[in-house]
Amino acid sequence: MYEFAVTPAVTQIRRRGIEISEVANGSIGAELELERGDRIIRINGRVVKDYLDFRFQTAGETDLVIDVRKHNGEDWELNVERDEAEDFGLSFEQIVPRQCANECIFCFCKGNPETARPSLFVRDEDVRLSFLYGNYTTLTSITPDEMTRVIEQRLSPQYVSVHATDLEVRAYLLGIDRQRADISAKVRQLLDAGIEIHAQVVLCPNINDGEILRRTISDLAELHPRVRSVAIVPLGLTRYLNDERLIPVTPDFCRRTIREISALQRDLRQRLGTTFAFLGDEIYLRAGQPVPGRKHYGDYPQIEDGIGMVRSFANQFEAMRRRIQSASLSTSGASGGGLFGTIMTGTLFAPVLRKMIERLNARVDTRLHVLAVDNSYFGGDVSVAGLLTGSDFLAARDKVVGDFTIIPRVTLKSDEPIMLDGMSFEELKGQFEVPVHALDFAVLTQMLTRTPQPVRPSVRSRAIPAYA
Repeated sequence: MYEFAVTPAVTQIRRRGIEISEVANGSIGAELELERGDRIIRINGRVVKDYLDFRFQTAGETDLVIDVRKHNGEDWELNVERDEAEDFGLSFEQIVPRQCANECIFCFCKGNPETARPSLFVRDEDVRLSFLYGNYTTLTSITPDEMTRVIEQRLSPQYVSVHATDLEVRAYLLGIDRQRADISAKVRQLLDAGIEIHAQVVLCPNINDGEILRRTISDLAELHPRVRSVAIVPLGLTRYLNDERLIPVTPDFCRRTIREISALQRDLRQRLGTTFAFLGDEIYLRAGQPVPGRKHYGDYPQIEDGIGMVRSFANQFEAMRRRIQSASLSTSGASGGGLFGTIMTGTLFAPVLRKMIERLNARVDTRLHVLAVDNSYFGGDVSVAGLLTGSDFLAARDKVVGDFTIIPRVTLKSDEPIMLDGMSFEELKGQFEVPVHALDFAVLTQMLTRTPQPVRPSVRSRAIPAYA
C-alpha cells in the first residue's frame, strides 16, 4: 500500500491512525491494555498519522488523552498520567512511503529488470524518510501541511535532490513543468525556520554539467551553512535504462569534471572552511584517480551517498592491517600456507582493493585474492559492489580460489539477508563449494586474528553505491 504524490501530494491516509505492532511487557502500553493491531487515532485531539506524530505529540507530555480504535472495532478513550521521560513501550507499523510524481529521465527505478526485488520499484518522495533515513526528495510535491510539519517537528536535516538551480534544466531532468520545478521559496522557508539541508546533484553529461554545475554549486554555497553540503554523483545507466537523452559517464568526462570542480573546492574551503561540494567516489574511480584524503571530507556529511566511502574504507583497512601486524598474530590456515581465500567485489573498486590486499599479503601471512565481479544483472555501466546480485556472484564462482570467499555485506538488505535479485544469502551459500562470508571489518579481523569478535550489523547505503 502506497500513498501517491500528485500535484499537490495526496495526504489522505487510507486507514486512520497508526497501528501498534508490539507492546513491551510491563510497559505503560501493557498497563493500558493496548494490544498488537490496535490503532492510535488521536492524542489530545490531534490526529496521529505515523509514529513520528506519536513521538512528537507525546514528547514531554505528562497528561494525555489517547483515542484508540481496538483491533475488534471498539473505540477507547484513555486518560493517561505518566512521568515525562516514561516510555509507552509501543512499537508501530512502518511508515507508508509517499511515491514520487516526477518523471526523472535518469530515475534508477526505470533501470531495474522485471525480476528485481519489488521494493526497488518504489519511487519514494517523502520528507519523513528523508529525515529518518537520508532518502532524497525533490520537494516538488510537498504540501503546505507537510512543510508546517517538517518545521514544527524539527525534521532536520532534509536531503534534497536539486540537480540544477537553473529552472529550465531542473524541469527537464525531473520531467515536470518549470513552475513545479521551482522550489526556491520552499527551500527558503525551511532554511529560515532552521531546517538544515544536504543537497544532491545527479550529474548527467551535456545536461547539468559544466557551467550549469558550477552555477548550481555557487548558488547553493550562498546558502551555507544552512545548506550543509552538496553531493555530486554520476548518472548510472543499466541496460534497461536507455533513454536517448542520456549520455554515459566516461573516464574522460570524470577527469574533466574533477579538474573543473577541484578549483571550486579550493575556493570553497578558503571561503567557507569546508569542501562543501563533494564529488562521488565513483567519479574518481572511473577517472582512474585516487580519492582525496581524509581532511577533504570533513565529517563525511554524505558518506551514504558514496561520498568518502572509499577513503573511509581505506583508512579503516590500513588501521586494521597495522593492528594485526603490530600484534604479530598468527594467521595459519587450513592449507598450512596462511589464510587463503577470495574477496569478491565490483569491477570499479577491485583495482583499489587489490592494492590494499597485496600490501596485507606482503606484511602478514595471508593469501587473499580479489576477484572483480561483472554486473550482468543490471548491465550497462553499473560496476559498484553494492549493486551486485546473487546471480552475478554465481556466475563468477568458478574463479574463486582458496578455502572461503567473501562478498560485500552491502549487497544484502540491512534488515534481511536477501540480495537485489531476490536471492537469499542462504541460497547463495548453498551453491558454493566453500564457505561464503559477508564482509565487514569485524568478520575480516576475526578471520585474520582467529579471535572471537562480535559481528556488528551493517547499515546499507541509501544510494547503494557502496564499493567495498
